[in-house]
Amino acid sequence: MKYLIDKQEKYSLITLEEEKLDMTVSPQLKSELITLNAEGYYNIILDLSKTKFSDSSGLSAILVANRLCSSSEGLFILTGVNENLYKLIKISQLDTIINLLPSVQEAIDGVFMHELEKEMNKEEE
Repeated sequence: MKYLIDKQEKYSLITLEEEKLDMTVSPQLKSELITLNAEGYYNIILDLSKTKFSDSSGLSAILVANRLCSSSEGLFILTGVNENLYKLIKISQLDTIINLLPSVQEAIDGVFMHELEKEMNKEEE
């Protein structure tokens, strides 16, 4: 699997350098997502701007990441989703549970907003 990981203080950005998110790529992506979460990266951004196709195993990897981040009070965001992938996500009704943002910068902004909200909620308690 070809990918880049940019680990920052508040989030980790994975840029998938594959055209297909299928059963040949998904197991390694799942493993990487689980490892990041275990390392304390609870906010994960997955950039799929170079990915044109996904099958059910790809959607499964996305769901694993979303569940890991949610259970850690973090945020999982998909970005760079093309029209074909978006249709698949919508048909699967995952658009109701997955955070989708058009650009990496908007995803980063979303992570910082999420972290601010968490801090404000802690102060109110």
